[in-house]
Formats: sequence, structure tokens, C-alpha cells
Amino acid sequence: MYARVTVINVKPDKVDEAIALYANSVVPAAKSQQGFIGLYLLSDKPTGKGMAITMWESEMDALANERSRYYQEQLVKFIEFFQSPPIREGYEISVRA
Repeated sequence: MYARVTVINVKPDKVDEAIALYANSVVPAAKSQQGFIGLYLLSDKPTGKGMAITMWESEMDALANERSRYYQEQLVKFIEFFQSPPIREGYEISVRA
């Protein structure tokens, strides 16, 4: 399994709005993606810092998802909320319990 982690920094006064957009738009879209397993959205509301973690059956599925422009289309929805550019990282899931 593979995880894509996007580190985000949202304007603190926009955190609730960004969470609602993620839940209502990104989550349903993610569920239709090839190899998608699940996701977490972590947030520290007072600072606006957070992480979006998506899990994939393989690194190949995660990379194919990025090549399809899906990932970029989702990020664009949040441009007005970001305090700084998001940082994308990928990791092999070594242990899952």
C-alpha cells in the first residue's frame, strides 16, 4: 500500500470552510479513483496547519491518479484558502494495524 501526504497551511478563518469543501467535494471524487483505499484529513484549527492523507493500493495507482490531473483539480478548489503552497509527499505504508 502507498500513502500520499499533502501538507497544507490554510488561513485560520477559512479552516471550517475548507473542511466542508473537502468533505463534500474531494471525498466523493476520491472514492471513484482507481486503487483508492481511504483518506484522512488532519487539522489544527487555531493555526490552519493540516495534512490530507490518501491511501492507495499501490504507488502506481497514486502516480496514475496524479498523471490524470485529478490531484491538481482537487488542489485548485482550495487556492483561496491556502496561506502557502501545499507540499506533496509519498510514502510506502510499512505497517497498518
